[in-house]
Amino acid sequence: MTATLIWILVGLVAIGLYLSWTAGRLDRLHARIDAARAALDAQLLRRASVAQELATSGVLDPAASIVLYEAAHAARQAEEEQREVAESDLSQALRAVFGEVQQVEAVREAPGGDAAATELAQAVRRVPMARRFHNDAVRAARALRRHRKVRWFRLAGHAPFPMAFEMDDEPPIALADRPTT
Repeated sequence: MTATLIWILVGLVAIGLYLSWTAGRLDRLHARIDAARAALDAQLLRRASVAQELATSGVLDPAASIVLYEAAHAARQAEEEQREVAESDLSQALRAVFGEVQQVEAVREAPGGDAAATELAQAVRRVPMARRFHNDAVRAARALRRHRKVRWFRLAGHAPFPMAFEMDDEPPIALADRPTT
């Protein structure tokens, strides 16, 4: 009788340790999502700031400046529910303004334009990477949260279900192909 109780107790402790380990893993995934989201927000803000700065520099023609400024301003001021759409609109505006290599070369020839074009090229390249890291963390957390043991024992606590950040992040060809220094 005592041996049976000991084995039951050992089994319960093993199950408790496993559930504790799973809850810790889920907590680490949620922390990774938060860090990845902060990095994504920083890259999106950097891209919008550089685009807005370039639009107000006088280097671009007036129509391109207005399109780029309005899209960058909308992306910076967007509420969380509208953020994906606003960022996609900025990506489309960047592709419209910098769709041709001649436009990028014209920006580079202007005083201070080379640094601005390089900074914009770096910013538009980093956004897809940051979004990919965020969405990979979300995918891993979702996969773990879908397990029965996580749902039955409520190991996720009150944390909201993680959502991926879906947007059009394709960079302009003229900026994406240029090497940065």
